[in-house]
This record gives sequence, C-alpha cells and structure tokens, in this order.
Amino acid sequence: MTDMVPSLMLVLAVGAFVTAGVYLLLERSLTRVLVGFILISNGVNILLLLSGGKAGGAPIVGVTAEEDMADPLAQFMILTAIVITFGLTAFILAMAYRSWQMHGHDEVQDDLEDRRIARLAARNAPTVAGSDTADTSDLSVDDEASEARDETARGEEPS
Repeated sequence: MTDMVPSLMLVLAVGAFVTAGVYLLLERSLTRVLVGFILISNGVNILLLLSGGKAGGAPIVGVTAEEDMADPLAQFMILTAIVITFGLTAFILAMAYRSWQMHGHDEVQDDLEDRRIARLAARNAPTVAGSDTADTSDLSVDDEASEARDETARGEEPS
C-alpha cells in the first residue's frame, strides 16, 4: 500500500492560495482578478499534485517497477491546467490592456442591463413576459450609457 498522507504544509498552501484567489477574483480590477485566478490555479495544481500520492519513479514500463511508479495522471492534469491557465492569463492581460487604453483604468464597470434589472426589482415590478418593455423610465439604454458613472473618475463619489 502506498503512502497517501499529504503534507500538512501543502494542504495549508492549497487553502491559502484558493482563499486569497477567491478574494481577489471578486474585485473589480482586472489585474487583481488575474492575480486571483493565478493563485487559484496554483492552489489547484498543488491539490492535483497531492492527489497523485507519493513521488515515484518515471512511469515508463520496463524502466521502473510497477509498484514504484509515480501516478502519471496527476502530472498530465497539472500540465493541462498550466496550459489553460497560460491561455486565460494572456486573455485577461489583453482585456486589461485594452481597458487601460480605452478608459485609463482596468476596472470593470457596472453592466447597464444589470442596473435596469436592479431598478425593476427595486420597484417590485412583476417579472412576467414583456414586463421589460413596460419600463416607465424615460431613459433609453443610450441615455443610461451616457449617464453611466465612472467609479474611477477623479472627484466623483460612487452613488
């Protein structure tokens, strides 16, 4: 039987990485979201490494005895996760850079549709089909877009 007891420090590292990652993922700044995503990814990679059991020999038939081989599935899953993380990191970096070019910051603004739904919910409007068109507000979507607040603008307080 193989030793399947994980190191306490690695388990704590997984918990710390995932906890900090989730906290950062809930921020509005794309840079913090990116760091949070990378932390979660590293935490999950350590978790996958722990799930592979103890270290062993190369999993090549004929080189290592079968009972001394490392689990290649965990290593394969970690390599796949690294590739996926790299791709998503590049995508988020591109979005943050584009946001920086267009707005001078990388924060995600409120969605106009979310605001409209929140306003309808605040008025306790019925949620039947077609109720979205019964919006009594005089503002069109374009008007709302022009009034959309920029939370990062200087001198403006978020409402």
